[in-house]
Amino acid sequence: MNVMKKYLPLILISFGVLIVAFVGILIVKSMKGSTSSIQEEEIIPELPQSQWPSVSLTPTNNPSVKGSDGHWLNFKVQKINVPGAASMDYLMVYSTSDGGQQGVPGTVKLTGGDIERPLLLGSESSGKFRYDAGVERGTITITFRDGNGKSMGKLSTDFHLQSDTTELTSIDGKFIYKLDKVAKGVFFVTMPTFVQPDSSIYVTWSDGYGVFASDGKPHSGK
Repeated sequence: MNVMKKYLPLILISFGVLIVAFVGILIVKSMKGSTSSIQEEEIIPELPQSQWPSVSLTPTNNPSVKGSDGHWLNFKVQKINVPGAASMDYLMVYSTSDGGQQGVPGTVKLTGGDIERPLLLGSESSGKFRYDAGVERGTITITFRDGNGKSMGKLSTDFHLQSDTTELTSIDGKFIYKLDKVAKGVFFVTMPTFVQPDSSIYVTWSDGYGVFASDGKPHSGK
């Protein structure tokens, strides 16, 4: 009995070590499994240039809601040419004046025509709208999927929302459109569109960049 008492602390310590090691192995395996699934989801190829559509965001408003100017973006995808694609996911992420980020996700079935959706820079509940303040920049990402839901390719583009200025710029600084005069009360989005959109929806388009106005009118500049 004295011998057992003598070695009891060592036995307990050894047993504790074995339990800790076993739990550690389970945690590591769990982490590996989670990491693998995340990596699989993140590894989505970029669409080849031959399959690029045109992607645009045009500032607009909700005709039935007063004061909603500049708080909506009309998301449009034209010239879709991805063989075998059955649906398209989209995710708009934008920054607010308080340094936060908001996301607007969605999925649409592809039926052979253009895709068009009004996207709210804010939230809506029971017919009441809350608009996010200070939205100037963000990113829109589209992902095409086949009939089984498997991702086929994606594209991402940044957008810049501006008003009350004569210098409209892309986020990357590679494109500048200088208006001849300030267009009061008009909101503009400047962004890469990949393929040239329908000429009726942009103010100007050059080298893959487009400018889109909330009033749908031409605005002279250079």
